[in-house]
Amino acid sequence: MAPSIREIATHFHFRSPNAVTAHLAALRNKGALQRIPRRARSLQVISPYAPRNRPRSPVVAIPIYGAIAAGLPRDATQENEGCLLIDVNTLGIKPTARTFGLKVQGDSMVGKHIMDGDVVVIEHGVQPRSGDVVAALIDGQVTLKTFLLQRGKPYLRAENPKYPDLIPQEELQIQGVMMALVRKRN
Repeated sequence: MAPSIREIATHFHFRSPNAVTAHLAALRNKGALQRIPRRARSLQVISPYAPRNRPRSPVVAIPIYGAIAAGLPRDATQENEGCLLIDVNTLGIKPTARTFGLKVQGDSMVGKHIMDGDVVVIEHGVQPRSGDVVAALIDGQVTLKTFLLQRGKPYLRAENPKYPDLIPQEELQIQGVMMALVRKRN
């Protein structure tokens, strides 16, 4: 949800809401923001790369909830680490309220071109198919692996021969299926 004019004024230490209104009008004139008429909190950031003669696609914020091991599974806690802004048409996905990002730590998924430091975009609540990359809770620890079925039994495979397959001893819960990958250049 977009912030209100008063919230923007407070955040940027403006003394007057009129200053916010003037700044927002300038950003709309430059094509960086759009607003739905007669609707509160309807500001949307517009992609600067969209063609000028067509409506620009919206930019959405995907929350990043910490890191996930792409190696041996480990204990993890969910931590809000900000947001990843993406142009909806660029990734070809439609984020929902169940979409989130995780920073990858490790090299067990290099066979799927997922590197240490990448951000995987995960959709919670999607039923995985064999071969999908998933964020999984296996025997109380989390990891990013390829989900596979063998004779009807699920297991997780690393995409690096240095790491073993993971067969659940007690439980395997799929936390979400990878929908996209974002790599930050250094």
